[in-house]
Amino acid sequence: MPTIPESQKKASTWQSMVDSNKALLLRKTGQDTAYWVGKARAAGIRNDGELRTWMRDSFGVTGYAQYAVSWEMFGYPEFMLRDADELIDGQYANHPHLRPIADALLAWASATDGVEIQMRKGYVSLHSARRKFAQVTRTTTTAVDVTLRLDAPEEGRIETVKTRADDPFTRRVRLTSADQVDDELVDILAVALERNS
Repeated sequence: MPTIPESQKKASTWQSMVDSNKALLLRKTGQDTAYWVGKARAAGIRNDGELRTWMRDSFGVTGYAQYAVSWEMFGYPEFMLRDADELIDGQYANHPHLRPIADALLAWASATDGVEIQMRKGYVSLHSARRKFAQVTRTTTTAVDVTLRLDAPEEGRIETVKTRADDPFTRRVRLTSADQVDDELVDILAVALERNS
């Protein structure tokens, strides 16, 4: 395994998405989440479906901007309230033998300039300043997959993944032990990072 220096970089959780959605709502409408929650309550909105229809049809507000209001009104999903450690612990709770693979990948990401780690309920997302370039997912009882946004031939450890036509994550490297987080894999990750930065 390559020598990876320690870093103090922290993984982000869903909070970064919440903050992003709130900022998007403010940019789109000029009003913050509290304003829209008050307006929706005054309009008698009772559930998420009504809220989405009302915001779209009455004000042209769609997509992620709606989530900011919905979550404030009707509550955040439980997994969104967990911290990064709880999320990664949950992913490997029933597969502790695979946790060292994830830990080695997170050590690389944490020590690498330009990489942001975002914890999710079922996977870890690795982002450049521009966009997501890799995803770390426990996919079977014996393997962790690193799926990549990478235009590269299927050769060596890089496999092709069947995806939807619009999904850019068409390559993967399947890992069955922490020893496979080696110089070759680090080079593949570095290329994916560079091409998506």
